[in-house]
Amino acid sequence: MVAVAGSSSVALPMIQSAGLDPIWFGIYLVLVVEISQITPPVGFNLFVLQSMSGRDILTVTKASLPFFFLLLFGLILITIWPEIATFLPGLMINR
Repeated sequence: MVAVAGSSSVALPMIQSAGLDPIWFGIYLVLVVEISQITPPVGFNLFVLQSMSGRDILTVTKASLPFFFLLLFGLILITIWPEIATFLPGLMINR
C-alpha cells in the first residue's frame, strides 16, 4: 500500500483525465491489492497466516480460496456497476 500512496499524486490526474471517478478507482484499487495479497506467487498474507498457523502453504492457499472468489465477485460487480461503490459516498458528499 506504500507504493499506492506514493504514486497516487501522479496517478490522480491520469485517473481524472480518463474520466474515472477517483472514489470508485480507490475502492477498485483496494480490492485489487487485497486480491494480490491473498494469491500466489506474492501472497504476503498467505505467508503470515502460514507462520501463525503452522500449516503448509498449500493448505493456507486452499483455505483462502472462498475469500478470493468473494473479492473477485465484488471486483466484477463494481466494474460492471460502478454505482455500487459510489452510492454511499455520493450521499455523504451531496448532503
